[in-house]
Amino acid sequence: MGWWWWKPGLNLSTARRDLLSYSLSSHFSLSCQMPRIAVIPGDGIGVEVVAEARRVLAALDDAETLDLELVDWDLGAERYLRDGIAITEEEFRALADDHDAVFLGALGDPRVPGMEHIKAILLELRFKLDLYVNFRPCVLPLARLSPLARTQKPFRIDTFRENTEGLYTGLGGSFKTGTPDEIAIEKDLHTRKGVERIIRAAFEYAESRGRGRVTLVDKANVQRFVGGLWRKVFEEVGEAYPRISQDSMYVDAMAMDLVRRPDHYEVLVTSNLFGDIISDLAAEVTGGLGLAPSANIHPGQYALFEPVHGSAPDIAGQGVANPIGAIRCVSLMLEYFGYEHLGDRIETGVLASIENGITTPDLVGGKSSTEEVGSWIASYVESAST
Repeated sequence: MGWWWWKPGLNLSTARRDLLSYSLSSHFSLSCQMPRIAVIPGDGIGVEVVAEARRVLAALDDAETLDLELVDWDLGAERYLRDGIAITEEEFRALADDHDAVFLGALGDPRVPGMEHIKAILLELRFKLDLYVNFRPCVLPLARLSPLARTQKPFRIDTFRENTEGLYTGLGGSFKTGTPDEIAIEKDLHTRKGVERIIRAAFEYAESRGRGRVTLVDKANVQRFVGGLWRKVFEEVGEAYPRISQDSMYVDAMAMDLVRRPDHYEVLVTSNLFGDIISDLAAEVTGGLGLAPSANIHPGQYALFEPVHGSAPDIAGQGVANPIGAIRCVSLMLEYFGYEHLGDRIETGVLASIENGITTPDLVGGKSSTEEVGSWIASYVESAST
């Protein structure tokens, strides 16, 4: 079963409620200590959506008395601009050693054009803690939310993005900078270990959840060596899962097909760069980035949860940011720590808010504010416990 849980009898292809349900286990032992979670609201709308996610979590705590400790951390652009440093080595070690997970709102601020604080905080957490699984579940709860006119029913696409290698390692350099002969090189690093473990994670998830298809996304017709490694390992690992349909798609063809027939795909597995791009497209065809959560995981060791949407400084402070992606991160986090039933309750509340039209303007017909959506879902999950 791996670290993924699956509920027997779940029909992922037909039920909207089930489409919103996904579960993961960290092998975390609740008997050893109270889980400690670092909360980093970050920049832009991250502050607003994390506040609403915490509101929902507080409502659950009032009803259920959760054994979770939340620790506020002042990290982001404001701290970087004020102190000239994103995070100290001592702070990083405290995050890694004294906490079990991180809940991050968003990082990114136009006042830091080089995004140095993102590299120092988010990318360093991913790399140093080896959070090699970037799991991005994209769920279309109602057909009318998709921008694709031909969409007739709900569907979901789960993306497994390799999170610690590829073009994000920062390897490379420049030569003759500032001259007409300037040269820039970015190195695309892929290891057998890194490729195999993310592919295996995708297959384990598909098998445990009863999903019938895993698709590798690459560009093997151009990237002969990197693409060749991915295809070889995909075929080798896939031999252990004969009941799962397996195929490969070039990334440009996949981008086209996600617009043409997104419901044709179930589980995607791909590299860091391609996963970054394709998962955003998958989110958009399933209702938008505002609905999408993500989990960065090293199974059994550590996890970082963040909504996919980014800091969106252009709408920060206006009260229109969609908090659902952040709220669904809380659902993922609760399931990670063994509170699967409470994660399910949040997903039910999210679906109910959408069905009742309690949504922000980024969704079709939405007129509610960030706070109104968060408050409505919080009230729902609290009342559902009685």
